[in-house]
Amino acid sequence: MLENAKEIIKVDDVTYIYRNSSDEEENASAAKQVNGVKGVSLSIYEGEFLAIVGHNGSGKSTLAKLLNGLLAPQQGKVEAFGFDTSGKDVYEVLRRVGMVFQNPDNQMVASIVEDDVAFGPENLGVPQPEIVERVKWALSAVKMSDYADKTPTRMSGGQKQRVAIAGVLALKPRVIVLDESTAMLDPQGRKEVIDTVMRLNKEENMTIVLITHFMDEVIMADRVIAMDGGRIVMSGTPKEIFSQEDRIKEIGLDLPVISTLAHALNKRGFALDTDIFDVEELGEEICQSLSKT
Repeated sequence: MLENAKEIIKVDDVTYIYRNSSDEEENASAAKQVNGVKGVSLSIYEGEFLAIVGHNGSGKSTLAKLLNGLLAPQQGKVEAFGFDTSGKDVYEVLRRVGMVFQNPDNQMVASIVEDDVAFGPENLGVPQPEIVERVKWALSAVKMSDYADKTPTRMSGGQKQRVAIAGVLALKPRVIVLDESTAMLDPQGRKEVIDTVMRLNKEENMTIVLITHFMDEVIMADRVIAMDGGRIVMSGTPKEIFSQEDRIKEIGLDLPVISTLAHALNKRGFALDTDIFDVEELGEEICQSLSKT
């Protein structure tokens, strides 16, 4: 948690259950129950970069949709900026907590980038002069100003996702939730998106909630939450989480590449700090270890 940071989203003992019925089941009451999240409690703070990790089916994407009212809790309560996400004020939540999804193509609604970014504010009834300023600012924030008059369909996956982020930014949210937003991108596209959200977090004090299964994306987060079976099973800084190699593997996750390398080298006689996440720092550690031999 950031020092003296204000709590802006509170998840209190929340459960959300998906129900799936097979074709053979005629009785709805006999439908198989699959839990998305089970009794989850969580606080998110202003200006925080929070990463939520977990294997497929762990509940992390369900939690993402609960944070801004796309799903309403079946038990428990979610409040964002004092508004109940399942109440009549859910619209106020949606204005403050923006969501970027996995497939950028599914988020495109216009054939020109600046029109796509302007779509959200137009639907909110924002005056036209302000829309122009919002679009200009949002595209600048994601470093896509030069593409304002371009066609999104001709862009790379990373560029499209940055346009999608700009579309959310134009709504002037205070939180951006990225639900597996890099899953369909190549390494360069993933880097572009992560660099963008990190910059928004540091320069604009935007609260970022990153849902991902790529461990290398979360090493710069302020806090990491790991989910398994619909529950939060680990919580801490990246170093606190990734120092627990056995526990990470138990819940079906991998360590970041640098951590994996450090652990492997230690098993071969190097005395390295396994909490290192920086390539240059790891290189220095290796040199120091070699100098002692």
